[in-house]
Amino acid sequence: MLDRIRELPGKTLNIETYHALRREESDHLTGPIWKLERSQYFHEPDDDPSWQAFNAGDWPKVLAVFESERGEAQAETAKYARHGSELRRLRIVERPVTPYLLWEMQWFKILDEEDTAIRVLDAEQIRDLEHDAPLPEILADEHALYHVSYDEEWRACGARRIEDPQIVRQAIDEIAELWEPAEPLARYFAREITPLIPQVR
Repeated sequence: MLDRIRELPGKTLNIETYHALRREESDHLTGPIWKLERSQYFHEPDDDPSWQAFNAGDWPKVLAVFESERGEAQAETAKYARHGSELRRLRIVERPVTPYLLWEMQWFKILDEEDTAIRVLDAEQIRDLEHDAPLPEILADEHALYHVSYDEEWRACGARRIEDPQIVRQAIDEIAELWEPAEPLARYFAREITPLIPQVR
């Protein structure tokens, strides 16, 4: 199913509508949100201070900005918990670690420490699912599945919303199946990311 998401019909949403729907739906959850992240690079908003620091090569500032945003990570986890839900992020990783992923993992470490569920899966473990293209970027919960869209520079620009309950359920089941053998973020970070940090300070 996951490798066929691009072919399935869905309602195309711009980025504003997608975010508005996600905010509305996150207030009415009874189960987990599943997020599958496959690309090894995204273009983050240009006004993001940590992204600006990353592009400037200022890694001490990257870490300081992320630490200053710890309260946001706490608030997000608490919001989901109040609704009896949680966000489960499954991050697919390639070797060697890309500069983007090294940056992103600094934020993921904060999220993990504040109880966001994050696991990491080596891309080699999904090769049999990627016959024609890498797996898509997906967010799914009990309401719908969103196939997130990006422009040529990998800036988020919207999503396709798929509401068919059977498709949503099957996609969630397949992500959950990949989740089981995936590695907890903290263990991956200690082994693969920590040794790289002195090189970028």
